[in-house]
Amino acid sequence: MKVAEGDEIVLLDENGKRCLVNTSWNKRKIKGFGIIDPKNLIGFEYGRKIRLNQKEVWILKPSSYDRWKSLKRKAQIILPKDSAHIVINCSIVPGSIVVEGGIGSGSLTCVLSQIVGREGKIISYEKRKDFRRFAEENLRNVGLGYNVEIKEKDITKGIDEKDVDAVILDIPNPWEVVEHAYNSLKIGGCFCSYSPLISQVEKTVKKLREYPFVEIRTIETLQREIVVLERGARPSFDMLGHTGYLTFARKVLEV
Repeated sequence: MKVAEGDEIVLLDENGKRCLVNTSWNKRKIKGFGIIDPKNLIGFEYGRKIRLNQKEVWILKPSSYDRWKSLKRKAQIILPKDSAHIVINCSIVPGSIVVEGGIGSGSLTCVLSQIVGREGKIISYEKRKDFRRFAEENLRNVGLGYNVEIKEKDITKGIDEKDVDAVILDIPNPWEVVEHAYNSLKIGGCFCSYSPLISQVEKTVKKLREYPFVEIRTIETLQREIVVLERGARPSFDMLGHTGYLTFARKVLEV
């Protein structure tokens, strides 16, 4: 298969550095890759290694990880090790309707957008105009946003949507949204909050227990890479430790 006009492609170098471009774009300078005219890539075969300026790169179709990795960062982002647990524990599937509180740089939104697909929708509440604009541009640059609606509103003041599949919060005060989340969720719908501090978790869980939620639990995910060498394998000396606590709950009619 060859690169065609209008294709989204990722250029990957031998050090794992990547950039995502669209062959409909005009010539531009990309940090770490120099000046690139994406139109010149039309006709190359996917999977081939080519010489681009001063480095060799592979031409590939973008993966979910490529899109996430290509996002610019303005705020602390939710990493894949936490995003994966959010997707599974909130039962997010193609067609899901998800309300998100606090879009930040759009990291989790990027993941959720690809999971729910064109039949689903992400409604993100972000009270800061600069974050809203930054996230919108970020999503456009990685070929997403077609199923994302960003509202410049404070989610602690209320949620407009009803019968949604999940409410996911990345804000400093998630306990102030618990009542709104309960009223917004469908029966069996899932609540999730991402909190860096255990004090935030305690306040959130206490509030959740005031409403008909079940399966209330909090987890922390740690990640360590394994280094595979010629003579054997060992755990990496570096570890991706604490990023945040994930608190989950599920809506019922009574407890």
